[in-house]
Amino acid sequence: MVQQVSAKEPTAQQIAEQKIYQQFGVSDSEYELICSFMGRQPNYTEIGVFSVMWSEHCAYKNSKPLLRRFPTSGPRVLMGPGEGAGIVDIGDNQAVVFKIESHNHPSAVEPYQGAATGVGGIIRDIFSMGARPVALLNSLRFGKLESDRVKYLFEHVVSGIAGYGNCIGIPTVAGEVMFDNSYDGNPLVNAMCVGLIDHDKIQRGVAKGVGNPVFYVGPPTGRDGIHGATFASVELSEESEAKKTAVQVGDPFMEKLVMESCLELIDSGIVLGIQDMGAAGLTCSSAEMASKAGNGLELYLDQVPQREEGMTPYEMMLSESQERMLFVVEPKDEAQAMEIFERWGVICAKVGKVTDDGCLKLFHHGELVGDMPVQALVDECPVYDKPSSVPAYYVENEKVDTLRYDEVKDLGGALKKVLASPTVASKAWVYNQYDYMVRTSTAVRPGSDAAVITIHGTRKGLAMTTDCNGRYVYLDPEVGGKIAVSEAARNIVCSGAEPLAITDNLNFGSPEKPDIFWQMERAVDGMAEACRVLDTPVIGGNVSLYNENASGAIYPTPVVGMVGLLHDTDHITTQGFKQEGDVIFLLGNTQAELGGSEFQYAVHGLTEGRPPVLDLDTEKKLLAGVLGAIQSGLVQSAHDLSEGGLAVALAESCISGSLGAHVTLSSQLRNDLALFSESQSRILLSATKEHADKLQAYLSEQGVPVTLIGSVGGESLVVEINDAPALNETVAGLRQVWEDAIPCLMK
Repeated sequence: MVQQVSAKEPTAQQIAEQKIYQQFGVSDSEYELICSFMGRQPNYTEIGVFSVMWSEHCAYKNSKPLLRRFPTSGPRVLMGPGEGAGIVDIGDNQAVVFKIESHNHPSAVEPYQGAATGVGGIIRDIFSMGARPVALLNSLRFGKLESDRVKYLFEHVVSGIAGYGNCIGIPTVAGEVMFDNSYDGNPLVNAMCVGLIDHDKIQRGVAKGVGNPVFYVGPPTGRDGIHGATFASVELSEESEAKKTAVQVGDPFMEKLVMESCLELIDSGIVLGIQDMGAAGLTCSSAEMASKAGNGLELYLDQVPQREEGMTPYEMMLSESQERMLFVVEPKDEAQAMEIFERWGVICAKVGKVTDDGCLKLFHHGELVGDMPVQALVDECPVYDKPSSVPAYYVENEKVDTLRYDEVKDLGGALKKVLASPTVASKAWVYNQYDYMVRTSTAVRPGSDAAVITIHGTRKGLAMTTDCNGRYVYLDPEVGGKIAVSEAARNIVCSGAEPLAITDNLNFGSPEKPDIFWQMERAVDGMAEACRVLDTPVIGGNVSLYNENASGAIYPTPVVGMVGLLHDTDHITTQGFKQEGDVIFLLGNTQAELGGSEFQYAVHGLTEGRPPVLDLDTEKKLLAGVLGAIQSGLVQSAHDLSEGGLAVALAESCISGSLGAHVTLSSQLRNDLALFSESQSRILLSATKEHADKLQAYLSEQGVPVTLIGSVGGESLVVEINDAPALNETVAGLRQVWEDAIPCLMK
């Protein structure tokens, strides 16, 4: 007989009659379904467990039909979606493990801890697979960098990321930050981790072997983070500030000990299954491990280490206290496991055992206080195919003529305005707070197209990036989704690496709104098509919905995290011009495309129209051609054209290389369009004079449009268009504008 724990908690009958379950995000129909699975009304602990397991954050009940559209397999994929992280083969019995996840709502109410624990959680996802974490990345979105609140959020999110990553000793090597009013009040904080593993060390989160003991590892459980998964599955409101108890508190020093001890445990070969206690804490890890093994689990909650007195089963099961893991071994290996954690000074307690009855049973003070079918918890949450409708703004934007703006004659002033836009400006203020050189494997630091780390003992390396332009996705979700994947691939190739696969973080507004669900559908379709054409399967990710503020939903922001393989570190390429006299080539074609551009936003104060068009076959030819040219040793520098178009790409290559350039363009477009259009599938290359002809011939053979546009040299960026002066700015002056923008705004 299942017991009620405390007279203070509502009874099962009160929960039903007063519809208390609705406070946990459970609908009437879902409650009825839960009762049918259990054959009775659930008590307070049980409805709490069901509510987090059936939340969007854990069950993907509104997004699962869309996620099935992604390509998730390929010849290199060793582990796709469903585990803590995806795994891709990189040869020589080695694999790369990576995943991205969000901590948006916690960061909105408690930015330092929200961001810090986002980093801690994604690190655990990686080492729970048996991998050594080797790099961290992030993707951040904030409101316009003008209000004190936005500055506060920005400063403390960056501090939280730095504080956790720096302390644990994993380099934060790359990321992106975008600022727009759309994200005001609802920042996006997406954290990504990359790890390395040998094939024979790969772990899964499964509770194998009936009768085997289940162990808890990590610091004691407190009351922080209770209902964190539910909090992440509703819209923020004025009351959200009071929900700081739903935000966990991180301890990177403890995480370091837990990580090292768990990796040693895995190296010992005795682990049967291991999983981190992330969203929904002990609930999710125990239920999912049992489900994946087709087993049940008994938990003896009196044995769970607790840092606060009088904790109830409800609180212990729903707490999201950080740095905790669950693992299973055979009884004969208990002593060896305990010895490892004792040596590292980490708590390790036996808290349960694997059963064969398919139920998650909770015992407290000798009484059965929870008895729930595992399959119902994990696999039977109803999946909703939400209604979808085309938004009115999308229809209206079809009619917008983005060429109606008066031509900008002061191109130098326009370039400086775009370079000073916080989205484009130098992010050194951010990444200089990160330790990006720890572990001494960082070959390309933050600030180029993609970061690169080397793999010790080999000639190989890994390139990594995060990308998404929310304005593009807002104006046309399908095209914007394609561009997010394509731009990530472009950044990887410009670093000299072969794109392997992606992990995604789908940040959207409320799926209850048909226009938002339409955005989700279209964006996923665009991303899926790009992944198929570019051979970059989706190996895992995260969905973050209900991102709304007083003005409505954020821009749809499906962030793409991509990893690529450098077959030889000699192929490492960066964006900066390298030496005087090198020849500059522009690859791809420039069209009159300003919709969603940084020029449109920074100079004209608008985001409207349609984003640039994208042809995936053209993109694939471009990527193959550039990668082949880099691997043949023909390229000095490579930089993809994204925000700010050709003008910004030239300026960044000059600034990064501390060299000027003289460029001559022949164009049928207005000068401002020729320089600031954000047409896709374009890359800026430089080559030595000796290699220039060979490079041009090679790219032409590959079907890549290539135009010689100038040479490297001098102290200024000089551009002539159709034999007339268009731009003449010193590199030092451009650098000052670019570097000072964010520090000046943060004063």
